[in-house]
Amino acid sequence: MPGRLDGRRAVVVGAGQTPGDTIGNGRATAVRFAQEAARVLLVDRDEASARETASLIADGGGAAEVLVADIADPEGPRRIVAAAQEAFGGIDILHHNVGIGAGDASPTRVTEEAWDRIFNVNLKAMWRTCKEVVPVMREQGSGVIVCVSSIAAVAAAGNLTAYKVSKAGVNALVHALATTNARYGIRVNCIMPGLIDTPMGVDAAAEARHISREDLAAARARTVPLGQRQGSAWDVANAALFLASDEAAFITGVVLPVDGGQSARIG
Repeated sequence: MPGRLDGRRAVVVGAGQTPGDTIGNGRATAVRFAQEAARVLLVDRDEASARETASLIADGGGAAEVLVADIADPEGPRRIVAAAQEAFGGIDILHHNVGIGAGDASPTRVTEEAWDRIFNVNLKAMWRTCKEVVPVMREQGSGVIVCVSSIAAVAAAGNLTAYKVSKAGVNALVHALATTNARYGIRVNCIMPGLIDTPMGVDAAAEARHISREDLAAARARTVPLGQRQGSAWDVANAALFLASDEAAFITGVVLPVDGGQSARIG
């Protein structure tokens, strides 16, 4: 049986991950795409981590290439497109998964330096990457872009001011890209993960707050309506697979929560 992405040429930006006990959203999505027979370009600034993802894909019989690139560098998106063109001859799927929140604070305490760094990575770099990829897809007459946002975009986020606003910007960017590229056969959608049990979401956060991973994971789980449990990166990966596949052929401009009902409870 052919895979749901059989022969598709996919770029996953943020295909490595922070070290930790579980799998990250980008790595899980890259593996999931490869399991469904896509050829995947794994983009990350951490070469060792990207190659770990490539090894997982190879172990499953999939095909992947690795590109070490920092999307915060203005040349990063151009290098991504050039590498995909060289490796695959085009880009059918762009999955953009990179986001940071370190150094964030309340609206009156976040520094301008932290604000600029978070916006540069979370929003400006995503815009740059899409801006470079869209002409390739327009020339092909088809393509799918899936951007990863966060339910922080629509929910109270405490001390994550720049993160929240940048992710709200991602949602708006997706709407703009979807409406201006539909006539070219390009679909653009967004995933808003909620509390997902990833190394960045739990391990790194627990370390920063000087509490145990188990305590933080339990506290996060208690706030989730659906079973009082966190989601896993595979939940995000499966949503990304659906949006990238032909099963979502009539879906564009959607902001899809993958959050166990948290955003529905907020309203």
